[in-house]
Amino acid sequence: MYVYGKNVANEMLDDNKKINQVFVMYNFKEKELLDKINRKHIPVKELPKVELDKKVPGLHQGIILDIPDYQYASLDDVLVNENPLLVILDHIVDPHNLGAIIRTCEAAGVDGIIIPKDRSVSVNGTVLKTSVGTAERMKIVEVSNIVNVIKKLKKDGFWIVGTDMDGTDYTKIDYRGKCAIVCGNEGEGMSRLVQENCDFIASIPMKGHVNSLNASVATGIVIFEAIKGRS
Repeated sequence: MYVYGKNVANEMLDDNKKINQVFVMYNFKEKELLDKINRKHIPVKELPKVELDKKVPGLHQGIILDIPDYQYASLDDVLVNENPLLVILDHIVDPHNLGAIIRTCEAAGVDGIIIPKDRSVSVNGTVLKTSVGTAERMKIVEVSNIVNVIKKLKKDGFWIVGTDMDGTDYTKIDYRGKCAIVCGNEGEGMSRLVQENCDFIASIPMKGHVNSLNASVATGIVIFEAIKGRS
């Protein structure tokens, strides 16, 4: 898998992540980065910008890392604490949204993120770049069926809090104990079955002309309200 960008490269190198090879643009000037790479004896190949552009879809800043594919956690891995706080993503498709949500979850101390295998973005190079490397420190679980996982969590004592425009003010919900926050798809929101299996629906009051927020922004607002209520 390719990841790219100076910040991601620094994160990977500082965290001693496995790096198979590094591709840099001719006349790459970041001496500190190059010194880190050389100290770790990682193979480096210089390429013209046009060749780097072909390898990744985003702004690579002259450096691309070839790393092993992302290793997902298991559901048991995110249930090790007594009262976990989880985030469930119901078919998020934009890698930038997923990356931003991962970054927020890592900053807030969320115990794990659950995503579906199908009709959803997976952890790829763009996600890792947007998350600024935090995806490597976040437990992310990829599952076959979101609804089945929600039912399993409920049997284990979790409260499931969905997010939608028509619900209870998000500041009025009790997020203590075992809790999972569900964020729906960017365009359609939560699916009908997912919404039917939620215990609460959290809504963020809108006072302007816009009646909805970007998925990552809305998720971040609810996450930090939950953190405040649990402290």
